[in-house]
Amino acid sequence: MLSVYVPAEATLRKLPAADPPVLPESAVWIDLVKPTPEEDRAVERLAGIAVPTREDMQEIEISSRLYIENSARYMTATLMCHSDTDMPRTTAVTFILAGHRLVTVRYDEPRPFVLVEHKLARSCMAGISGEMVLMELLDAVIDRCADILERAGAEVDQVSHDIFEPESARHGEAKRYSQILITIGRKGDLVSKVRESLVSIGRVVTFLSAVVEGVKWSKDMREQLKTMQRDVASLTDHASYLSNKITFTLDAMLGVVNLEQNNIIKLFSVMAVVLMPPTLIASIYGMNFKVMPELEWVHGYPMALAMMLTAAVLPYFLFRWKKWL
Repeated sequence: MLSVYVPAEATLRKLPAADPPVLPESAVWIDLVKPTPEEDRAVERLAGIAVPTREDMQEIEISSRLYIENSARYMTATLMCHSDTDMPRTTAVTFILAGHRLVTVRYDEPRPFVLVEHKLARSCMAGISGEMVLMELLDAVIDRCADILERAGAEVDQVSHDIFEPESARHGEAKRYSQILITIGRKGDLVSKVRESLVSIGRVVTFLSAVVEGVKWSKDMREQLKTMQRDVASLTDHASYLSNKITFTLDAMLGVVNLEQNNIIKLFSVMAVVLMPPTLIASIYGMNFKVMPELEWVHGYPMALAMMLTAAVLPYFLFRWKKWL
């Protein structure tokens, strides 16, 4: 899908259903989402660039992600997708600055793109350029990462409260423990993905800071780049802190589970010791006494079956009541 944005008064207007062979020269932002070969060729003709393939975007070498070719600056970053779901993932997004035009290539739907599109559709600076759109996108990505980390931190705090709260986590709730472990695992995976995204964004911002030395960018944009660098550094440190906290929480949860298991095993050990002497006596004498009223009782055998069934069922309900099952 090809989306073309052109300045219109004090807004950035999205052209309806862009025709790939004919793209306006006034376009400042061209957004390619899962582009077709025809769309790639149309953008290459207009911007004079080579649109990278999906395989090129997956390269992890810095030289393959951040480089200059034919005076165009290519920057590939890893962004978060579907962070509000149980299955968050990352996707590679390429930003290409060719002159004062921005081309973005992506194969997923990171939320910052939607936010920036709506923001610029309401209002934008006069004489907006591709560099300004890029700054808006990077700023939105950093803000999104901050929001995800803030939410993850609050949820990890709640998990810690559930683990250490005596009334909610000290009763052998096996199913609750399983859910807590799953939550810890998901938060650890989410934080690691956010940290990966922040590292890639930090590299993009550093690359931009280096290349703008020979480009006439405004003082405000240079200051904004420095602010982004500081924000990325602080958020990366916060992500590392959350990662360490999640590791501590996981260790604490496993410790609580071990304590509960030890208490249950201790109970079974005590019961085995208590029942051992009667079992020993019954084994020695065999319960074969001459005077045993039940031997002559007509209902003795059904009563024995009922007692065996009761002895099997009662422990089951006892374990369910204790929440060991």
